[in-house]
Amino acid sequence: MGVVAGIDRHQRLAQIEQLRSKVRRLEQKPGMGAELATHAALGGVVQLRAGGTYAADSLSLAMLLMAGPSAAGEWSAVVGVEDFGVEAAAELGVDLERTIVVPRPKDSWLEATAALVDVTTLVLVRPTGRVTPAVAEKIGARLRTRGAALVALGDWPRADVRLRATEPSWVGLGAGDGHLRARRMVVEAVRGTAPPRRTALWFPGPDGATRKVMEPVADIADLRKQESA
Repeated sequence: MGVVAGIDRHQRLAQIEQLRSKVRRLEQKPGMGAELATHAALGGVVQLRAGGTYAADSLSLAMLLMAGPSAAGEWSAVVGVEDFGVEAAAELGVDLERTIVVPRPKDSWLEATAALVDVTTLVLVRPTGRVTPAVAEKIGARLRTRGAALVALGDWPRADVRLRATEPSWVGLGAGDGHLRARRMVVEAVRGTAPPRRTALWFPGPDGATRKVMEPVADIADLRKQESA
């Protein structure tokens, strides 16, 4: 009897500590409008902010948005993304130990998203079905109150910034007997009626890292040297 009582007490203490940990995370979350860590590859194109909503047209781009806050130590969540690749996310800098994944929320995606906004700094969501402006505003109000950001995979009404990947091209095939070694793409960010901001990225680069295309001629020359070696 004494052993059972001791186990129950230990479980209660563990639950209390978990709740305390969640409260501490809430207290430490950034305030409304505060800048969140953003992946260096997106510098000058988009700046993540607490309370903001961001729509991305591809999972790889959504992961890149997620990677900034996650690598900086913030908690993040993924809702409704069954094909979320943990290895690809980790390579971009996502801390999997601080990531909550709900792959199949079905019709409860809205409830799951709202709950996770309360305890994480960034939520990546693929909604099930059409998102109405009323639903988007409801989530937006919660984001602003909780100091979190949302990245939607696909369309999102009144998103603060819409990002899309364009002009993808692979490098490394040569005359057809080489290997794919790097992918170049242009990321375009549109905020309201402002002119779009664009940057060219290696995603991934010749060295495996995701970064801006600073000297594409030199990068491609390096690839050709590797292929001929």
